[in-house]
Amino acid sequence: MEQAHKQFGRIDVAINNAGYGLFGAIEEVSEQEARAQIETNLFGALWVTQAMLPIMRAQQSGHIIQISSIGGVWAVPTVGLYHASKWGLEGFSQALAGEVQDLGIKVTIVEPGGFATEWGTTSAHRARQLPAYDAARASLANIRTASPPGDPKATASALLRIVDAAEPPLRVFFGDAGLPMIKREYAERIATWEKWNDVSLEAQGNLAPR
Repeated sequence: MEQAHKQFGRIDVAINNAGYGLFGAIEEVSEQEARAQIETNLFGALWVTQAMLPIMRAQQSGHIIQISSIGGVWAVPTVGLYHASKWGLEGFSQALAGEVQDLGIKVTIVEPGGFATEWGTTSAHRARQLPAYDAARASLANIRTASPPGDPKATASALLRIVDAAEPPLRVFFGDAGLPMIKREYAERIATWEKWNDVSLEAQGNLAPR
């Protein structure tokens, strides 16, 4: 970061894109595999973000773009640690957006669906497989083949539109699968919360003085 800042005099945009998919059911994933996944996808983005903030604060401008995933707002079987890393990225990035909104710094979380990259092939890491989770693996395979993958080259112009926007979004899907999928997901969440709201209210208790 210091070298880039010295060479260019300022840094306007930082994009955290490094990451990989860890395929494995929760029981299958080893401690080493789990830690490596979180170190790369979550802590890697955190350290880069922290390194950028002093520079952007001094400039009173800048845009941090976090490449999350549709898997940052939704979860499916056998990629649980990947989801954990992206849900964590989403959480700290939303908090960050609130922290820097008065400092001239913008934050955008990009949530891609499936794209024609090496994410599920040569760049993927796979835990040892237990036969008990074969059906869960098959369900993930069905989900991944349900819609055609996006073209990675098409994301360049989309990303530039976000960078050039006067008021960029906190979150944006990349691809055509995200919005309809998450509409269904959030509708199901709200329905469940409403169904169990009497339990929620029971758990509140009553500490009001009598």
